[in-house]
Parts: sequence; structure tokens; C-alpha cells
Amino acid sequence: MKIGIIGAGNIGGNLTRRLTALGHDVSVANSRGPHTLRELADETGATPVRAEEAARGAEIAVVTVPLKAVPDLPSGLFDEAAEGLVVIDTGNYYPRRRDGRIPGIEDEDLTESRWTERQIGHPVVKAFNGTYAQDLLDRHRPAGDPERMALPVAGDDEAAKRTVRDLIEQLGFDTVDAGGIDDSWRQQPGTPVYGLRAGVDAVTRALAEASPERPEEFRG
Repeated sequence: MKIGIIGAGNIGGNLTRRLTALGHDVSVANSRGPHTLRELADETGATPVRAEEAARGAEIAVVTVPLKAVPDLPSGLFDEAAEGLVVIDTGNYYPRRRDGRIPGIEDEDLTESRWTERQIGHPVVKAFNGTYAQDLLDRHRPAGDPERMALPVAGDDEAAKRTVRDLIEQLGFDTVDAGGIDDSWRQQPGTPVYGLRAGVDAVTRALAEASPERPEEFRG
């Protein structure tokens, strides 16, 4: 598949490594320009591009930038993407450590991914937000392995969610359907599933045990 990765931090960089290794055609962008991605490109074979070019022709786009940077993404980011583009949102809201207070999340009680959808003008599937970046490189396992981890996936479009779940399974992880985007608070920071390294049963239980009340440390 043709995949565009917007953001080359820990998650974006390691997804670039794994997805190119699986044979996908990956373009990767960051806020500083393609010249800063030469080392990653040489390592992986990915194509470094400007942010506004990252989703050109893409079947999947991964938005993996700090939440505070989402409103600054280029307008028309997905205008030249493939028909049926699926957008993965890996973002988390850290108001005290990084993002500052975001009124749409705090005052309108939006889930982080619903807020992101409104900023970018495209539906998203929430995945990888509670995954340690290094685990993408080190903890993938074949199907059926008792140590295979499961990742929660939330989205409103069942076909898009299936595409993302299939991709995650290619990467060596099981998945658990975490509901729609309005349910994605169950996997936000501070919830039992966030950062959980466990299989399907434990991840399913953790999602069920989540509280909709945002922990104090994750309020602005």
C-alpha cells in the first residue's frame, strides 16, 4: 500500500521502519523539511517529502504530531490522496507537559480524536496512541504467539477500521475493536489500557474498566 506518515518522531519514525520493511511504499514528512529526514530515508528506503505532499496518492495517512500542532497542518492536506483514504490518528492530549489547554477538548468534552477530525476535516481511526514506540520494533510476534500484544482501535467507519486492524496485524499485533470515535476516551492517556502491554482479553477488560472522567494530570 501507499502510506503517508505525517510526523517523524518516535512513533512516526518506527512506523516508517516497520512499514517499509513489510514492503509498503512510505512517504514521510515532518515540520522541518525533507532534508532533515535523509538519515531515516537512507535507513528505510522511505521517501522524504514536505508535509503538504505526504498524503499524495496515499491509501493510508498517519497523523502523528503533537496535538498542539494539528491546527497548523497544511490546508488541503488530503486533497490528492487516493479515493477512500484512511487516516490514522496516533495523538494524545498532554495539556500540562506539552500542548497547553485546548478549549475544544476541555470545554466541549470532545474526545481527542474527535477534536482532531474537526481540525483536519477528515474522519480518523484512533490507533497506536498508547503504544510504546520501541515496542513497534521489539514486541511484534506472529499470530497465535502467547506473548503477542493487542492494540485498541477506535473509529466510526467500519471499513476504515478494518483496514487499520489489518495493517496492525501485519505489523505483528492483535487488535481489539474499541468502538467509535466518541468511545475513544477509553484509550486516552490515564486510562487502564493506555500503555498496557497485554493480549486481547486483558485489553478488552481494560477498555471496559475505563472511566470517562479525565484524570487531573491530563486536564489543562
